[in-house]
Amino acid sequence: MKIVIIGAGALGAYFGTRWHDAGHEVINLVREGRAEQLREHGLKINSAVEDTEWTNPNVTEDPSTIENPDLVVLAVKGYHLDGTLPWLKTLTKKGAKVLPLLNGVEHYAILEKELGEETVLGGLAFIIATLDDKGHVVHTSDFHDLVFGPLHPSQEAICEELKIASNQAVMNSRMSQDILKEIWKKYMFITAFSGITTAMNATIGEIRSSPPTFLIAKKMLEDMQRLSVANGIKIGQKEVDKAYKQLQNLEDHMTSSMHQDRRKGLPLEVEHLHGGAIRLAAEKNLTLPYIETIYGMIKPHDGMD
Repeated sequence: MKIVIIGAGALGAYFGTRWHDAGHEVINLVREGRAEQLREHGLKINSAVEDTEWTNPNVTEDPSTIENPDLVVLAVKGYHLDGTLPWLKTLTKKGAKVLPLLNGVEHYAILEKELGEETVLGGLAFIIATLDDKGHVVHTSDFHDLVFGPLHPSQEAICEELKIASNQAVMNSRMSQDILKEIWKKYMFITAFSGITTAMNATIGEIRSSPPTFLIAKKMLEDMQRLSVANGIKIGQKEVDKAYKQLQNLEDHMTSSMHQDRRKGLPLEVEHLHGGAIRLAAEKNLTLPYIETIYGMIKPHDGMD
């Protein structure tokens, strides 16, 4: 496949390098600063699973130079979505489908409106990774999961191609025929995980050591479960219990990318995740007391304002 990665941060660089290693043509479409970093230092993955290095990665800052792309993997933070739309329009006019790996759900309506609903696949990733000072990926979890699937019947063929490509690569990948439910399950989990770690400025192990604090994470899962049902997604108590068990089973040192961003003084995805949930809830006349409280605690640390 010919795969374009928009946003070669930890997430995009990780999966892009894995596809490259499996023999697919991968192009990193990035801004000037990241392009210089990639050209100078290359791409290296220091991984709990398997290390690898791409010494001369394919890099461009101009989508017009890319011909015949099959797939664009959109791996940016939610607050960068609008800035990617001109690039996405250029590439989808050349026939590419788009696989968003953003957290949350609000971006789907935006992308489908701007690019057409047949263009946008459903996708999500589970991985804990960050970039070091050279822009190399530090992958600290033993999971690196990619889940994708069609949101429109016309997307079956490209999803099958991606399934084959991903099965050839060092990653855990799965094609789902109910990708909307998968997206909402991830939204539920990541809103609780990122919310509690960022608000408390603590790792998941530190949070679990205080049972009343850890219980707030479960209450956020329950808020998100009610929101999913209100939006027509069949997520029940079983999925809440499974997500809570995932939080219980994470290694003590682990934390969310939003918490890592808070530690680095970077902008946060709180508006895209927690703010998005609150906006969706308002449309359904729902209140999300725990999400609203955590949102209020995190918001002063968001460098976006």
